Amino acid sequence: MISNLVSLFIASRLQPEPIYDALANQDGIHLPAHASRRHTRRRVLDIMRTPGESLPAEIRVREAIDRTRESKSQSWVVTENDSRVLGVVTLTSLQRSLGTGDSTSLRDLVNEINFPHVHTDQSLDLALERMGTNHLQVLPVVSRADVHDLLGVVTLSEVLESYGLGIPESDMTS
Repeated sequence: MISNLVSLFIASRLQPEPIYDALANQDGIHLPAHASRRHTRRRVLDIMRTPGESLPAEIRVREAIDRTRESKSQSWVVTENDSRVLGVVTLTSLQRSLGTGDSTSLRDLVNEINFPHVHTDQSLDLALERMGTNHLQVLPVVSRADVHDLLGVVTLSEVLESYGLGIPESDMTS
C-alpha cells in the first residue's frame, strides 16, 4: 500500500495531466475539467440557441464582408455544410485579411483544430471569458464527442442578459 502511494505521488509530479485526459484530448474528445464539474447555476445549455448567421468556409473574404455588411454582429461562425463548425471570424480579421488578396477563403483564416468554443455543460462565466479573450460576440456550442459538430451558439448579449446586464442592441455594435 505504501508503494502504491509513493508511485502515485511520483507519477503525479512527473505527469500532472492524467493519462486518460491526455488520451481523450488526443482523440478529439473534450472531457469537462475538474473546475467545470462542480454544479453551476448558469450553464451554456440554458441560453444556447440554434445558429443564426454563419458563413460558409468556401467563400472568399470579399464576399464575406459583403454578406456581413448589414449584420449587427462583429463575429460569425464559419461552417462547412451548415452543421460542421470550422472556426470563428471577426470583422477585424476579415478586414485585415482583405489586403492579402481576393483568393483567400474563410477556411484559410480559421484554425480548424483549435478554435474558441464551449460545450453545453460548461458555465456561462467560461463562455464570457472565452468571448472576452478572443474578442467575439458569438461562440459556437459543440459536441464533446466531435468538436466540429455544431449544436448551437451563445451570444454576448444573451450571456449578459442572463446575468441581468442586458445591453441595448445599438450599444453592442459600437
